[in-house]
Amino acid sequence: MPTLNWIGKEAVVKHHRDVPFRLLEPVADLSCGPADSGNLIVQGDNLHALKALLPRYAGQVKCIYIDPPYNTGNEGWVYNDNVNSPEIRKWLGEVVGKEGETLDRHDRWLCMMYPRLVLLRQFLREDGAIFVSIDDNEVATLRLLMDEVFGARNFVATVIWQKVFAPKNSARHLSEDHDYIVVYAANADKWQPNLIPRAEEAKARYKNPDNDPRGPWTSGDLQARNYYSEGTYAVTCPSGRVIPGPGRGMYWRVSKEKFAELDRDRRIWWGEDGNNMPRLKRFLSDVKEGVVPQTLWFYKDVGHTQEAKKELLELVDFASSDDVFITPKPTRLIQRILQIATDKDSLVLDSFAGSGTTAHAVLKQNAEDGGKRRFILVEMDPGIAQNVTAERVRRVAQGYTNAKGQAVAGLGGGFQFCRLCPEPLFDADGQIRGDVTFAQLAEFVWFVETGTGFSGTADSPLLGIFEGRAIYLLYNGILKDKSADGGNVLTSAVFEALPPFAGPKVIYAAACRLGNARLAREGIIFKQTPYALEV
Repeated sequence: MPTLNWIGKEAVVKHHRDVPFRLLEPVADLSCGPADSGNLIVQGDNLHALKALLPRYAGQVKCIYIDPPYNTGNEGWVYNDNVNSPEIRKWLGEVVGKEGETLDRHDRWLCMMYPRLVLLRQFLREDGAIFVSIDDNEVATLRLLMDEVFGARNFVATVIWQKVFAPKNSARHLSEDHDYIVVYAANADKWQPNLIPRAEEAKARYKNPDNDPRGPWTSGDLQARNYYSEGTYAVTCPSGRVIPGPGRGMYWRVSKEKFAELDRDRRIWWGEDGNNMPRLKRFLSDVKEGVVPQTLWFYKDVGHTQEAKKELLELVDFASSDDVFITPKPTRLIQRILQIATDKDSLVLDSFAGSGTTAHAVLKQNAEDGGKRRFILVEMDPGIAQNVTAERVRRVAQGYTNAKGQAVAGLGGGFQFCRLCPEPLFDADGQIRGDVTFAQLAEFVWFVETGTGFSGTADSPLLGIFEGRAIYLLYNGILKDKSADGGNVLTSAVFEALPPFAGPKVIYAAACRLGNARLAREGIIFKQTPYALEV
């Protein structure tokens, strides 16, 4: 299989492992609604933010949507799009070294994307999928990059989204009317797209001119050109007219016996006068609830960029229209992704949050179908995160007044706004920071031990059972004893006080006073903190 190579690749392939774990610090003044809404907006470099979120959410996300920089070389707007921002340059200098200062634009983009995609993959459930917006600048390299990170066998499709409704007369060559959405599954064997809702115009084709109690229906042809040995009989219309057989070179699709059965069941339509060529009635109640998703998404169905800008201007105060994001995505576009790739209680992640369309779409889809989907958004720029992303979601959730002075009702929901703690979880000497709580370390220990996100309550030294083994953490006086030989050290007395479990046990603690024979007899694997917590 062909692989993609670029300058700086060796430096970033394993870089995600070197990114320190940080804690999230809630900011009450910037949050909205109940703290337990399950929704998060995180301000910070998405590489560090993703690493911070892993202990809680690894393996729990059903759908990831990201809209990364398209790498067009355009720098004339608020959200830098050529991977040339001071933050990215600083990062490249630290990770890639001096070589990073002169990297080609595409090399820089690949260096930025690779470790982020590697971390994103760890968030997906086995039945989850990732959707990535991109244009022609990087779609070819993105496909090769995704093949390497997610596996070529997990490629699902490349969607073409018609993003504009009129040709651009200013185009140098051809008017670029579409973007791409590249789709990969965590495991293509286990991912199954949902049917999308049937459009109103499609439903309108179903009528009920004969007042059939089974409801609206449409008719389909009973003739076909495919040879069928039992498909050449005569039929008699209700009017008495005899039709000697199907049209020239045609065959009835069903046998004479089956035709008679369908006619008795009033599933044959002969026309209003009972004198037409017969057709088969197909009831709306008999067809699937939706239609199979296609790879061509037209603006009339999922929106266009002008619609997206209009949405954003109505929700967020900008000094002028020039300040609007060049490539915001319409809410209907993200809703289409949610319809295809989520259940009503799914967790959705967007680590290039920008204007917050993903959160808007989640709240809107929940309002429309009664769902309880949750979102996690990450935005690097402090000003955008606070004044655009969070402000938009706040107004959508609580309601707002539009440009016409009309009150728009809120969709409900809320979010917790967080910033990344400036200091890593471990200090320069590898010791756990003194201000780390039991709950915070519990998430981290669970992730290290299981590779999955922690969903427990962190109110007991027994964190949970995973694959037949109990996982315990002794830390920060969880047993109400902070003495040197007490609650943070595995002693005989401490062990007796632990919630019992009959099977194998993994116990994380600062030290152990039990001998090897006792550990073996009790089925205990002891792991010393912080040294056993390297990832």
